[in-house]
Amino acid sequence: MVRLIEPLIPALRRYARALMRERAAADDLVQDCLERAISRWHQRRPGDDSRAWMFTILHNLAMTRLRRTTQRPVHIGLDDADPASLASAARQEDGLRHRDLLDALAQLPEEQRTVLLLVTVEELSYADAARVLDIPIGTVMSRLSRARERLAKLMSAEPRTARQSPHLRSVK
Repeated sequence: MVRLIEPLIPALRRYARALMRERAAADDLVQDCLERAISRWHQRRPGDDSRAWMFTILHNLAMTRLRRTTQRPVHIGLDDADPASLASAARQEDGLRHRDLLDALAQLPEEQRTVLLLVTVEELSYADAARVLDIPIGTVMSRLSRARERLAKLMSAEPRTARQSPHLRSVK
């Protein structure tokens, strides 16, 4: 069991960080996923892929936490905030491109973002992604297509300042 789970931990952490957008929350999520997987290993179907099974557990835990967070947001005082979270990002072009990519990913609907992350970042097959999300494989393909198309549009759009400038007109 450990030989099957241990190599998956880096991929689980990557996916958790992409979903939770916060290192501590992602690490807690992975820990809970590992605990649940180990305690329920006997419930796994013998022919199932353990990687897809682990991602399913992680995904379901993340969605539960995200739903709770939207219902009851956490408030942190400025004095209690982690100084690393207050630091500004590097100003190099790669850092800006990375930020724009994360912003564009955040603008995608949750269904499209999760499919895109599972297939492109975690390199799950369409069938495994469909099992993780409990949706038909055709739905995975259509969501992935729409996510890629929308992400390309968002990444090629005008800079924010040009897009967000207000249009003023005079009224008599």
